[in-house]
Amino acid sequence: MPQVSCIVSDGVMSFAIQAAMELGIPEVQFWTASACSFMGYFHYEELIQRGIIPFKDEKDISNGYLDTKIDWIPGMKDIRLKDLPSLLRTTDPNDILLDFLRQEAQNCFKASAMIINTFNDAEHEVLDAIAFKFPQIYTVGPLGLLSQQMPESESKFITSSLWKEDLECLEWLDKMEPNSVYVNFGSVTVMSDQHLREFAWGLANSKYPFLWVIRPDVVMGESANLRRSS
Repeated sequence: MPQVSCIVSDGVMSFAIQAAMELGIPEVQFWTASACSFMGYFHYEELIQRGIIPFKDEKDISNGYLDTKIDWIPGMKDIRLKDLPSLLRTTDPNDILLDFLRQEAQNCFKASAMIINTFNDAEHEVLDAIAFKFPQIYTVGPLGLLSQQMPESESKFITSSLWKEDLECLEWLDKMEPNSVYVNFGSVTVMSDQHLREFAWGLANSKYPFLWVIRPDVVMGESANLRRSS
């Protein structure tokens, strides 16, 4: 088997950059969202420095504050605060997802190159703005169209999860009525033990069948532990 000569990692897995540096090989960040989305996340830092985010009050979500014009992001004309990725809609200065995406977007420019899921005719202005800061960018999109060209026999085995999958739950789900509740907090979100229990009781009290995917590390600083209750 040949030695690894290059690493291509997701745009929010910048730890791969350090791994590539230690191996002395190139590392390419693959940004699966649009170029405008990347530029929005990249400018979270400046939005914070300008005092625009985090919000001063929860009412800013509904009082018109989201219509604030943002006219200083290169390549993105006539946009409002509401047009930027919605993770900025928080009043918490230590919001974990806001800080995570801010750092990951900044770290992309430390890579050898970056691939973006877009094409030039759709986002040429913002691509030019990114290239001004970081010339080593390549467009390969829109990748969503490829899913229509792949045989079902191949596509059904494609997964985006790094966790081991438990397929037994699908057998249970197939026995449930349509429109059953599905809950999943993804691979990044964390919460307190109290919030986890509040969600659990809320789902239980809904009286609907549900499938809830709970990671072992979803609770901050400890393992998730929900006892069975009659």
